[in-house]
Amino acid sequence: MLRTNPSSEVPTQQNPYDKMYEGLIESDESRKVAVEVVVEAYLDGKPSNRGKKKITQAERDAAFWSSGFVNDAPAELWRSDILTLALTRYLRQARVANMELLGRIALLAPDVVSRAVRHSGLVLLPHSPRRAELDRIAGSSPEIAELCQVLDIFDHAHRERVAAVDKWKAALKELSPVDLLIYASLYAFEHLVPRRFDMPTMAEGADAWMQEAWDAINDLLIWKLKTSEASVNLKEADIGPSLAKHLSPFLFSSPSGQVPRHDLLAAFGTLIDAQIELNSFVSQSADAFSYDDGIQFVRHDERLEIEELDPTAIAAWRRNGSKLARLHGYWFYRAMDEFVSSDMARRQIGRPENHEANRLAYTRAMRTQLQLTEVYGVDEMVITDSGARVNLFQALLSLELMSAFFQRDFLESFVQNLKESGHWVVALGQLALNGLMDGNQNRFPLTWSDREAKIANIFGWTVNADSPQGSPLVAAAILDFWTSDWVALSERLRKSESGLHPELIERPILKLGNLLIQLPWLVGLQNNSTAAINNLRRLGARRGEAGCETRRIEERLGRLFDAQGFRVVLNWHPPAESYPGAGEVDLICARDGIVLVMEIKSTFLRRSQRDAWLHATTTLRKAGQQVSRKVSAVRRALAEEVELASSLGIDNLAAPLAMHGWVVDTSIEHDHQRFGGFLKVSLEEVLIALRDDRHLLNDPDGIISGRHRDIASEKMNDARQQMTLYPEGFSAARFIEVIENESVWDEKVAAQAVD
Repeated sequence: MLRTNPSSEVPTQQNPYDKMYEGLIESDESRKVAVEVVVEAYLDGKPSNRGKKKITQAERDAAFWSSGFVNDAPAELWRSDILTLALTRYLRQARVANMELLGRIALLAPDVVSRAVRHSGLVLLPHSPRRAELDRIAGSSPEIAELCQVLDIFDHAHRERVAAVDKWKAALKELSPVDLLIYASLYAFEHLVPRRFDMPTMAEGADAWMQEAWDAINDLLIWKLKTSEASVNLKEADIGPSLAKHLSPFLFSSPSGQVPRHDLLAAFGTLIDAQIELNSFVSQSADAFSYDDGIQFVRHDERLEIEELDPTAIAAWRRNGSKLARLHGYWFYRAMDEFVSSDMARRQIGRPENHEANRLAYTRAMRTQLQLTEVYGVDEMVITDSGARVNLFQALLSLELMSAFFQRDFLESFVQNLKESGHWVVALGQLALNGLMDGNQNRFPLTWSDREAKIANIFGWTVNADSPQGSPLVAAAILDFWTSDWVALSERLRKSESGLHPELIERPILKLGNLLIQLPWLVGLQNNSTAAINNLRRLGARRGEAGCETRRIEERLGRLFDAQGFRVVLNWHPPAESYPGAGEVDLICARDGIVLVMEIKSTFLRRSQRDAWLHATTTLRKAGQQVSRKVSAVRRALAEEVELASSLGIDNLAAPLAMHGWVVDTSIEHDHQRFGGFLKVSLEEVLIALRDDRHLLNDPDGIISGRHRDIASEKMNDARQQMTLYPEGFSAARFIEVIENESVWDEKVAAQAVD
């Protein structure tokens, strides 16, 4: 029985999906093709309008799941990926019910229902009406009954972990957001900073344990902003009572003063542990159950064990993490090469004692700018949320200099004090006291100031040829670029408004009214490259500049193909009347009788399997459809029209052409999988293959790992030459082979080259 919200009911005779299906059948499409086309339309949010009225997702759900064609679809069609994805959509929503259809599919194809249940995320939605439907179906399906028992075990484990977090949240209910920041900072200097400095040198961002702690702290701050009755619209003087009660007693203990709240610090530490455990359960168990098709969870009484189904899928996910780390090193080496050849390499940067740290900060800023420019199409100037224009490099350099400052004057000094004293509280107190004695400088585990003071601190970093004395306007724009407005964020959270929330590293200056807070333990250790990319590409995905950035990606990639002898056509618009549904073709490249048709996608850096799965089933799935239509349009146009062939340097239209369609994406997830039959490849892999500089992926000089090789420069240059992807010279056929065989990532070649 179908139940819908009365306001979203759609009469059967007006059902747009039945109408679409019947039209396809009348045009002699097969039943299978007609069903798949209509399901694709539903998944793509079509129809979007009924006349001038916008159709809601709830209305589309009601229409689709009440349609005759979907209720009559045979069992064999439900085994297809596209219908399973539609069933996943049904299980994820709560307003529309069609238990009769779900029960029929469960009897005919229980494995389809199980797969859809996993992908729906229902494992963490025990109160969903769809979960209740599964319990009712379980009586007639042993497979669904077993699935329900597995879900029950997950539910019990999840509730235990949520209860532990809630218990310790209650112990910290009295704290304001500022108070919680103080205890987060004390926790960081007790646990995170010492551990990080005890570890051997490694690539930035490689220490996953610190990321887990940061994620937990981020989650708890979001909770506090949403639930605290204390205002976050503060002036600088308002922080005084919090410091006096929660921070000063730790740093400057006195028999006559307030007693340090060791109970609250201990409760915070326990809460962090509980939050990490909850997050780990979600990411490593629940998300793995939901989105990792390479494994399955097998029940043994009340215990679940993981069994591997597809080791290659598991290895691919892990390999993606390795690729990201290697890419981080690649861009650093690219930046070093540019820095060494620039005038800055011959100048002193800042005071003599800070010169080396400033050189490193400058190089790191160049690294991120190169990546943002070449991969993400970001321009020299970007616009902040306040509408101010900011120079990208100056914004990146300012964050790197902040990091260098916090590392040198806070973290390294603290670690030295810790070695001498042996106790983190004593070391932290000494750090703060030394700051007060040295010109009344703030060396507390968190820093605060008003906006004017912060602009004055940044002002010196804005000196350049255009502003030899620095610019307060530029400093203000940079400040806005890296600022997270907690007053606005708290208001959105309290109203439960949808939208993205900044993570700590993405905008690490916290604005609480007139009060600005920074966390030295965060800014001093975070991955600033990831911060900048996601600041612009995740939080800023809807900026007005985003469309222009995508266009610049296409143009810059086109220039690289052109430099390798390809003829390039950018943004080809086939006539809509002749090529319906094809749309604009981003990039067409031709050489040596080979034609490449590329669809460019620009997104952000993802960290969870859930986000990666959603990317595959939305953006990449649609991209595969787009490439299919565009390849067909290009093939037909080359056969029928002279203009496009002439632009691509194809003189003999009768000669056979090898045509390849690729989805080229700025993200690395699902690399070398096929969508709609077409290869998905990361833009950075294509870029490196065209530049033929994969040796930079392998830390050739040992700088990233800290293991500097004692190899003469000539020998190293020889090794780099041996790593060329094109030993017999560049050709289009070899380029295709390099991409399809993932030769860019071949680490064995790298090892052989430096032996």
